Amino acid sequence: MNPLFLDIPLQLEAERLILRAPLLTGDGEMVNQAIKDSFTELKEWLSLFQQLPTVEETEILLRDAHINFLKRESFRFLIFDKSGGKDLIGTASLHGIDWSIPKCEIGYWINTKYSGNGYMTEAVKELVNFGLNHLECKRIEIRCDSTNFKSRFIPEKLGFMLEGILRNEDLSADGSKLTDTCIYSKIN
Repeated sequence: MNPLFLDIPLQLEAERLILRAPLLTGDGEMVNQAIKDSFTELKEWLSLFQQLPTVEETEILLRDAHINFLKRESFRFLIFDKSGGKDLIGTASLHGIDWSIPKCEIGYWINTKYSGNGYMTEAVKELVNFGLNHLECKRIEIRCDSTNFKSRFIPEKLGFMLEGILRNEDLSADGSKLTDTCIYSKIN
């Protein structure tokens, strides 16, 4: 089946969270504020955030994510507290989708002020469920820097298998040194 015909919900619900596709004009301002609030931590791990983006650049990034969502190339979700909090908790996505298997990778970042509450673990758990059960993925990966222990905690807590650590596989977010990449997987 052509993935364009897949019925993909624009919103997922977890126990405490709502995961919503970035489809509203103006989401860029809210996401940009979360990036500003978390910039020091994001800069350490994500090459995308070596410079603080403008609101306009963030809006463009989200509109591109929405286009990719519609094209079924990746599924980015904005994470909110189900009880009605207006702040963005973070984002999580299914990307690197290979529909011939099917398989994908999960990526995520959290607004620093919400770190340590289990929100990202809960959001990733919901995406794993969505990927394995709704998309019928046969494999889901999480890749992260071997020294990013907060990020590594999530797949370990969710029962992913550490398949290996690729040595000198990538550059640090700022491009200054070689880093090792952990590859975690869950299969269906």
